[in-house]
Amino acid sequence: NQMSLFAPIKDHHSEKQLFVARIVLTSVVSIILLGIVIARLIQLQLVEHELFAERSQGNRIRIEAVPPTRGLIFDRKGKVLAENLPAYQLELIPEQVPNLDDALGRLERIRLIKTEDIPRIKNLVRTGPRFKPVTLRFRLSDEEIARFALQRPRFPGVDLQPRLVRHYPNGELVAHAIGYVGALSSADLTRLDEAAYAGTSHTGKTGVEHFNENMLHGNVGFRQVVTNALGRQVPVETQDFADNLPQRENPVPGANLYLSLDIDLQRVAYEQLSGRRGAVVAIDPNNGEILALVSSPSFNPNAFATGMSPSEYNALQSNEDRPLFNRATRGNYPPGSTIKPMLSLAALQVGATNLTRRSFCIGWYSLPGNKHRYRDWRREGHGEVNLHDALEQSCDVYFYEISRDIGIDTMHQYLQQFGLGNSTGLDITGEADGLVPSREWKRQAFRKREDQVWFPGETIIASIGQGYMLATPLQLANAVAALSMRGQRYRPHLVAAFEDPLDGRRTLIAPEPLTRVSIDNSFYWDSILNAMHDVMHSPTGTARDAGRGATYDMAGKSGTAQVFSLAQDEEYDEEQIEERLRDHALFIAFAPLDEPRIAVSVIIENGSSGSHIAAPIARALMDLYLGYDNDAF
Repeated sequence: NQMSLFAPIKDHHSEKQLFVARIVLTSVVSIILLGIVIARLIQLQLVEHELFAERSQGNRIRIEAVPPTRGLIFDRKGKVLAENLPAYQLELIPEQVPNLDDALGRLERIRLIKTEDIPRIKNLVRTGPRFKPVTLRFRLSDEEIARFALQRPRFPGVDLQPRLVRHYPNGELVAHAIGYVGALSSADLTRLDEAAYAGTSHTGKTGVEHFNENMLHGNVGFRQVVTNALGRQVPVETQDFADNLPQRENPVPGANLYLSLDIDLQRVAYEQLSGRRGAVVAIDPNNGEILALVSSPSFNPNAFATGMSPSEYNALQSNEDRPLFNRATRGNYPPGSTIKPMLSLAALQVGATNLTRRSFCIGWYSLPGNKHRYRDWRREGHGEVNLHDALEQSCDVYFYEISRDIGIDTMHQYLQQFGLGNSTGLDITGEADGLVPSREWKRQAFRKREDQVWFPGETIIASIGQGYMLATPLQLANAVAALSMRGQRYRPHLVAAFEDPLDGRRTLIAPEPLTRVSIDNSFYWDSILNAMHDVMHSPTGTARDAGRGATYDMAGKSGTAQVFSLAQDEEYDEEQIEERLRDHALFIAFAPLDEPRIAVSVIIENGSSGSHIAAPIARALMDLYLGYDNDAF
């Protein structure tokens, strides 16, 4: 017991051994870890130096797209139709704006942005990097620039930036032909090459701008910009780039386009249509060049290029006069009596009539065994007429009679040869096909068997361009151009030449001949064209007022197309009919008679009389165009 009282409390030897073991283990682990670090450093600094140096350089240098300058558009005389003008945009850098809601509210109060734009702006701020500028307005007027400049100190993070903006000097005159550019949408990005449009904010939406987008856009360039770890661009001077300065590849601007349009002719057509709904198309029959293409009412394409608010766009969309609708290429109208010259040639060719056949017009016509009366536009009738008289005076009854011998399928065959019933292939998008009916068409167009039957009465009304028959003003201009050239046809086109922006070389677009109309008897052509001449110049011609006093010979044909059907014994009283239910007025013409240089079609919606309303417009265009030398390029 006494010995246990003096037993040692601590084993110093064991503790010393344990301590030494721990020190050794810690030292070994430390040496191993340090070796790993040194090995990794050797690998990074020596073995893989070039790889990581390249990656580091890539992190500090960002490739930024440089958009190309969009090609210019000119008319046939070199007058600018579409250009790029320097303009000031209002931009906001989110990270530099202390209070976004307050800043936007104050900008709205001084009328630099609209209330309806604020949600869109906030969404752009929320979804993008805070150091990247957000465009508030694409183009400011001089007054707005001055208004902002006075209050700039009150708006930290908001400033004006110079940019190139698409501009159309002639505005509404060329809106439907040239079209317009607008901001890229998600739908645009699905059809366009995203890499080619990097840095580009706008693209062609309609007209020439859209159809020729590939030529007008150009090729994107790039530049290297120095960035910090957060991706923000920093000045090059702050970096050590002695042997490795940022590189740059300049963009290639888009090609310049020269159109066949004559802006002076375009202006006259637009002014003549002022206050009316309608369209005018003028063509050079010798090559298919479009000289004028106007749809009324029109719109200002600059509003789309500089940014349009939803309310402004909705106002255009909801306008009952449909200013955005291109009536010249998309408007489907019954062609009325304007098809009679083409139908006359078909009738002569197939023997359904001849130049000596005479009919007696009493003001109406009935099919054998049928009491229904198909009325002539002249209620008292035209008396005894031959084919020449029937064209000159636009006698409906004569064509009612011969239509039975022609037949709807023969009508279909020959009218299609003049370009009716199919799109012309004009170099803009959205062109309508029109319609020339046939028995086969009706069988395919209707589901019920009883509706698929073609009735004789439908052939009667088709002979004066009514019923199912539809045509666009462009198709009618193309058809009268073929008439003037005695069956020789060309595909209509707007682009006449394109120019390389770098060396200035121009490439002309060659005319594209189409299949001739299969009527070779020159005597038939002489007879029909002389009758069209007398429409304008004879004392009994339906458009003699429009032809009076002309110093050159012209040929034409008026037409009237019903908007709604009248009852059998109901009279058409223009004064008692609502304006939008009145007949459409149509007119086709060409001049000079022997050496045609211009072919024109005019349609005035609810204009009532083609010879009195539409014909003077065609005369005004022909007077202007033939009054001076118009060789282009």
